[in-house]
Amino acid sequence: MGKIIAVANQKGGVGKTTTAVNLACALFEDGERVLLCDCDPQGNATSSVGVKKNKVERSMYDVLIRGVPIEEAVIKTKYCHIVPSNKQLSGAGIELVSVPEREFVLKKALAAVKGRYDFILIDCPPSLELLTLNSLCAADGILVPVQCEYFALEGLSDLINVVRLTKRGLNPSIDIEGVLLTMYDSRTNLSLQVAEEVKKYFGEKLYSAVIPRNVRISEAPSHGKPVIAYDRGSKGAKAYEQLAQEVIIRSKKKAKK
Repeated sequence: MGKIIAVANQKGGVGKTTTAVNLACALFEDGERVLLCDCDPQGNATSSVGVKKNKVERSMYDVLIRGVPIEEAVIKTKYCHIVPSNKQLSGAGIELVSVPEREFVLKKALAAVKGRYDFILIDCPPSLELLTLNSLCAADGILVPVQCEYFALEGLSDLINVVRLTKRGLNPSIDIEGVLLTMYDSRTNLSLQVAEEVKKYFGEKLYSAVIPRNVRISEAPSHGKPVIAYDRGSKGAKAYEQLAQEVIIRSKKKAKK
């Protein structure tokens, strides 16, 4: 049975989509069966695996609002399988309000394919609204990217509170899977200080893998490729390969409990 991980942080620009895409690709290359669900109306995850978001026949919008079976929206790429998204999804949060059990629409959709994948990664929008709530209700765990910048920890308490409320009332099995430091620059005291603060707060939840500031990571999406396919020898690619190994090991440990 597949493990569903929501990649979430309501703060924008923290490397959320970059992490979802590159982790999906790294897991796929490790032989895992991977589905990436693009739940962000910007559709950047879709573009990052070479899919033209404005030309897809069925998208996440069709799954959530029109009730299209999720398997009909899956596109197979050489990097992973993906349920694409585009700007059509931007109104879905409002349209879902009138849907019965609106928080569980994505969970019900994913139930049909959960057994076909080892990992299902959900790229959440940078906000704490109904699309994100659907992702949290569907997920077994949350991966939280944290940018190594001054305002990094600001807003994290809001996310943790939403996770706590979701766990209490909607999804008792959800927990923080792990916290990932992104855009890390070892030359700056600020990155070191943020890393220390995050480690102090999250302890063992913090992944050993750290995603560095790396120009190859920034360049890859413009070529419609994850960084692992764009430049395998780059520091960014190696960091995401390390993260994938950690995610696999943690999942196996939890499965044994």
